[in-house]
Amino acid sequence: MEFAPVPDVSVLVVNYNTQHLIDRMMASLAAGAGNLRLQIIVVDNNSKDESVALLSARYPEVELIRSEVNLGFGRANNLALTKARGRYVLLLNTDAFVGADALAQTVSFIEQHPRCGVLGVKLVGEDGSLQPCCRYFPTPWNSFLLRTGLQRLFPDTKMIDDLEWDHASTRACDWVPGCYYLIRREVIDQVGLFDPRFFMYSEEVDHCRRVRQAGWEVIFYPHVSVIHLGGESAKADGTPLDASQQISSLQIESELLYFRKHYGMAGVFTAFFLTFVADGLTAARHALKRSDLRRARLALAHAASTMRILVSTAWATRPTQ
Repeated sequence: MEFAPVPDVSVLVVNYNTQHLIDRMMASLAAGAGNLRLQIIVVDNNSKDESVALLSARYPEVELIRSEVNLGFGRANNLALTKARGRYVLLLNTDAFVGADALAQTVSFIEQHPRCGVLGVKLVGEDGSLQPCCRYFPTPWNSFLLRTGLQRLFPDTKMIDDLEWDHASTRACDWVPGCYYLIRREVIDQVGLFDPRFFMYSEEVDHCRRVRQAGWEVIFYPHVSVIHLGGESAKADGTPLDASQQISSLQIESELLYFRKHYGMAGVFTAFFLTFVADGLTAARHALKRSDLRRARLALAHAASTMRILVSTAWATRPTQ
């Protein structure tokens, strides 16, 4: 009896209404793999477009899992992981496009650095503009400073995103985004993948925190660039306004769940209080100056959404979906 060789990398892809990106993503992945053996697993989150038909017709080598409901990002990746056999696991978004030999380079780096548990790369937009990709953990305090624009008054505070350095050096960081997220299999065996309480957003933040707590390093590797569009699944699901509102609610919920998990009830109350202060200051500033009443209304709507989500999650103890 012959056994199939163990793949070098199991590539986990979550798809939701992004048929228009699949061919480009697959072509870039093939170009970036070099001589690596890949196992590609796609979870389709009950797409309404022709994604499943396209994948079945053009990519028979892909292991396709069809979910009858939208599982979100973390849970869908957890489902894909049950079939993963690779020495490494790469989480790849359908709107993330790797360059030539990119995956081969990152696997080579992680193999040469045995304490590297998770590896992220330089993320750029279609126009080459730098995106946040080497990040610090969110806290109620740095989130407050970001919302109010007061970070310049507290220069020693580590903000979630620091884009002022050249991003040309390899360095350890707190967390890297999940659109290109290379994980050592040993790390998954030790700490698992994503906490299912996070439907979308904060799942990779929480995972990197657990990886670091287990003694592994999270590394930013700048010598590979990945083009990342961002927000394509949300854009394909309703009007732009509906998508924006959905994203905001999901971000608020995930942030509250994250703070409750890692900072306890005190952290949730602190985040809740600082959010209301930040939204109140923002609304007052724009209303008094009459500079942008729309932004004032949005700030008040954000405060109301935070209160509503805090109640619906039973003070950030459970997800709503």
